Amino acid sequence: MLLNKEQFKEDFITKLKTIYGKVLEEASNNERYMALGLIIRDYISANWQKTGKQYWEKNEKQVYYFSMEFLLGKLLDMNLINIGVKDVCREGLAELGIDLADLESEEPDPGLGNGGLGRLAACFLESMAAMHLPGHGCGIRYRYGLFEQKIVNHHQVELPDNWLKDGYLWEYRRPDKAVEVRFGGTITQIEQSNRLLFIHENYEPVLAVPYDIPMTGYHNNTVNTLRLWSAEPALMDFDLSSFNRGDYVKAVEYRHDVERISKILYPDDTHYEGRLLRLKQ
Repeated sequence: MLLNKEQFKEDFITKLKTIYGKVLEEASNNERYMALGLIIRDYISANWQKTGKQYWEKNEKQVYYFSMEFLLGKLLDMNLINIGVKDVCREGLAELGIDLADLESEEPDPGLGNGGLGRLAACFLESMAAMHLPGHGCGIRYRYGLFEQKIVNHHQVELPDNWLKDGYLWEYRRPDKAVEVRFGGTITQIEQSNRLLFIHENYEPVLAVPYDIPMTGYHNNTVNTLRLWSAEPALMDFDLSSFNRGDYVKAVEYRHDVERISKILYPDDTHYEGRLLRLKQ
């Protein structure tokens, strides 16, 4: 895309003011990173909408790549390069006394994978967008997909990596696209008007809420989608009647059971509960 350096600087300063109510000199590096990322999101969004409209109008056959992992890495630098604005942004920021590298270092690494499988899946998405192919990803939005490593008393200790603690700049929550997923329960078969009907009862409802991440192609205006699903309670946050009766554990256990589905990548399956959780994922 064509971007004027002066226009970018104006957009950047305006974004800081509208998001944080701060002038340039008052903003932290993290706030500056967020402002820059939100500007790039705005630049990307127009082509994202055009890409989807083109696929729809031409009735394109689309590929959906399902994977337990998507090891994306940091997206700011890739997006700057792909849409062709990195040099303009770097020069514009430099004139404002800001080093682009300092802002890039503020980006969290999305914890959505931990090995070759996840990196391969991400490469497929990047390649399909670069080749202007209608291909998208589908996976789980893990809260703790990676882990941090520390050495304590000469032993490796694994700690959770809470990469979503401040939110994730590149994702768009799509509550209007949420679907109910049912676990467990019983099936009753009945005949009605010479048709067999199957009634699902006593199940545990879970709301699968999608979060979309744009995947940009290299200098071709193509923007595909990685859709990640988060497990959220389909019912109210807790059982109020149980809470009022003093059954505090039952009041919150449903929410915890649901959120556990999308909490970690590859839960321990050496016990029954872990195998059940993997099956739900």
